[in-house]
Amino acid sequence: MIRIDARKQLLTADGPLELAIQADIAEGEFVTLFGKSGAGKTTLLRMLAGLTDPDAGTLVVGDETWFDAARAIRRTPQQRKIGFVFQDYALFPNMSVRGNLEFALENKRDRAHVDELLTLMELGALAHRRPAELSGGQRQRVALARALARRPRILLLDEPLSALDAETRLRLQDELLKLHRAFKLTTLLVSHDLGEVFKLSHRVLTIEHGRIVRQGKPLEVFGDLMVSGRVEFTGEVLAIERNDVVYAVAVLIGNRIVNVIATDEEIRVLRIGDKVVLLSKAFQPMLQRIQA
Repeated sequence: MIRIDARKQLLTADGPLELAIQADIAEGEFVTLFGKSGAGKTTLLRMLAGLTDPDAGTLVVGDETWFDAARAIRRTPQQRKIGFVFQDYALFPNMSVRGNLEFALENKRDRAHVDELLTLMELGALAHRRPAELSGGQRQRVALARALARRPRILLLDEPLSALDAETRLRLQDELLKLHRAFKLTTLLVSHDLGEVFKLSHRVLTIEHGRIVRQGKPLEVFGDLMVSGRVEFTGEVLAIERNDVVYAVAVLIGNRIVNVIATDEEIRVLRIGDKVVLLSKAFQPMLQRIQA
């Protein structure tokens, strides 16, 4: 069990923010932190990892206190059984794939574990390559393997798949599930991708303005959005083109581009690069199986 009761003053792009999180996470759970950028999700992961200290409160994992401000207890990152995977891989460029994994070992003689991870992540043929010689998906698999080299109790994932193409992302989502189950991990993921959240998560914590405002299974948290007849997605305007009497607006939503018809009135306030909300009042979904 992870028990979080922590507060931290943050300075965000929108001004000062107090992060105040109280949550219990069961051993073996896969929990996703969901919310807008700047809500405090990454800071929460960093506090668990020992990379950032709360201003007040406690972090307790099992029967171990990792942080207690009042009692001046602070375990270093090296004293916490944590694996951390970042969006930008954070691999050592001068080391081979094997070298990156061996560097992360707590017991430097545990080379058999490195061999196990290379096999599990299908990296054996790439073991002597350096990160610059790998694709984005391969680098992220190395980052995952390196996080597991320390035999962590908790795996922290900060949008690790957001920079990858859709096909690679789906394949690595399967890898994450396999690793979570194989190593019996407690996993916390930061993600903005609803498909990813539904596929991976046992539970979702929605964070807004530094507070948990909703939590539960993905369908409980997002069910009103998916089936109430009203759909809402956020995206980015990629292009605006006039087409006869209306405008066609290309909006990037996740990894897909959606073309939306817009009126003169809507176009007046839109610019390429704007973040927008796409709303649909009438939603009649139809499911069609994709043939393998």
